Amino acid sequence: MNKKFLAVAVCGITAASMLTACGKTLTSDTDTSKTIIGESSQSETESKPAENVEIMNYTAPENGDTIVEINFKDYGTVKIRLFPEYAATACDNFTQLVEKGYYDGLTFHRIIQDFMIQGGDPNGNGTGGESVWGGKFDGGTNPALAHVTGALAYANSGSTATNGSQFYIVTGDQVITDEMLANFESLGYSLTDNQKAIYKQAGGTPFLDGNYTVFGQVIDGLDVIFKIQYTATDASDKPLEDVVMESVKLTKYNGEEIKWYLSDYDYDDPLDAVPLNFTAPEEGDEIVVINFKDYGTVKFRLFPEASPKGVENFVELAKSGYYDGLTFHRIIQDFMIQGGDPQGTGMGGESTWGGSFDGGKYYNLIHAAGAVAYANSGSTATNGSQFYIVTGEVYDDESFGSLEASGYKFRDTVKDIYSTQGGTPFLDGSYTVFGQVIDGLDIIFEIQGVETDESDKPVEDVIMESVTIEEYDGSEIKWYISDYSADDAEETETESSTEAEAVTETESENTEEETEEITEEETAAEAE
Repeated sequence: MNKKFLAVAVCGITAASMLTACGKTLTSDTDTSKTIIGESSQSETESKPAENVEIMNYTAPENGDTIVEINFKDYGTVKIRLFPEYAATACDNFTQLVEKGYYDGLTFHRIIQDFMIQGGDPNGNGTGGESVWGGKFDGGTNPALAHVTGALAYANSGSTATNGSQFYIVTGDQVITDEMLANFESLGYSLTDNQKAIYKQAGGTPFLDGNYTVFGQVIDGLDVIFKIQYTATDASDKPLEDVVMESVKLTKYNGEEIKWYLSDYDYDDPLDAVPLNFTAPEEGDEIVVINFKDYGTVKFRLFPEASPKGVENFVELAKSGYYDGLTFHRIIQDFMIQGGDPQGTGMGGESTWGGSFDGGKYYNLIHAAGAVAYANSGSTATNGSQFYIVTGEVYDDESFGSLEASGYKFRDTVKDIYSTQGGTPFLDGSYTVFGQVIDGLDIIFEIQGVETDESDKPVEDVIMESVTIEEYDGSEIKWYISDYSADDAEETETESSTEAEAVTETESENTEEETEEITEEETAAEAE
């Protein structure tokens, strides 16, 4: 594959590199919220191997012990066992804050799938909060408490001496293998036999051990935590809709059943469900109709339930006539077609509100062939008017293996779609998907075959004569290119693409050289 395959912008080969490269640090405090915790903690781990003590996260509380009960609005209740015997100061701080009602009504402001959910900041943005004594405190660490799935710990700004009120609950990787553990150790992390055994059993985030104060463990409601971690988030990992702690209170453990592991719950992982892309609209729902000059009509379904701001922006722009007469300025075979720029160069366009907007990302909308999403300049916070429609390619086991070796993860339901219908799986999680073609996919595949110049701009303009919002009338839906006659559709089973690259847009003030730099940063980050 050539340089354009650098579109598979990966967030590190291992979880440890993900910690530094993908922002997976657990920080608070305005001045240090971008601190790369992983770099300093790694050297500390190298210098002092951990003692092989017994891991105590899964020891049951005794009757009458104080536990924490968090009631999440719209989600449910989570109960947490505390460990004052191993983290006395940390537990003291938390229980006193709870007794004061400090956490009631606060939000979880930072959520990262397969990592953790973080809250406890009165500012709601990760910049605030303090201990019960004012300012920060040092909760230390204890090797008996690990970052297994369901662990409760304090966020910090570079050391446990900067603990305040912000805390997180671990979700992490549910399957941790010997190979993953070996990768951690190759980076300098020292894991004891007991740690390895518990992580292989329970999952979690082993690369955080020794750097954050663990002081609790979920004993009921772990399924609630996992439901929360799948909420749609913006470019800063902030939920698009507030995740609110209606109340946080102290209660007593009365011997009720303990559910340590996700397997203890009647829980259906939403990622095991078929992605929303291929759920049919109901009669009367708004759909988009694009009339392409010389080609024909394309219709696509919208997902306001999953991408509300993305849909609102497109609908308002279309209703205003914004897209009428604009071109598709960038077309790449077996990848996508991109348009929506009034300048026709990839350097213009804005949202219905003016400037950019953050449409966020939703875990269960993927880049299958026919998906419609916003182009951006490095994050979903830079969405404007430019959008693209995916053509992509069909992926086989070898192709998936290459992506997974670079840090990507794919559920079987997602693999099934990419291996039969095709798409661009390496774009998932980086762009706002908000629609799916329901008729005219053969036209999109025809358009992707037009002659283009060295900048991927069509030699002859591909023009949207009109873009309108209409009501779905119940007519036949054709999701897949195989639904169209052979005369109208191109084959989707192609050899590995040599033309795949990240979908980017550039700002009007960028020079040509700057544009290349933006593209490089988006597509080549961490590719080595």
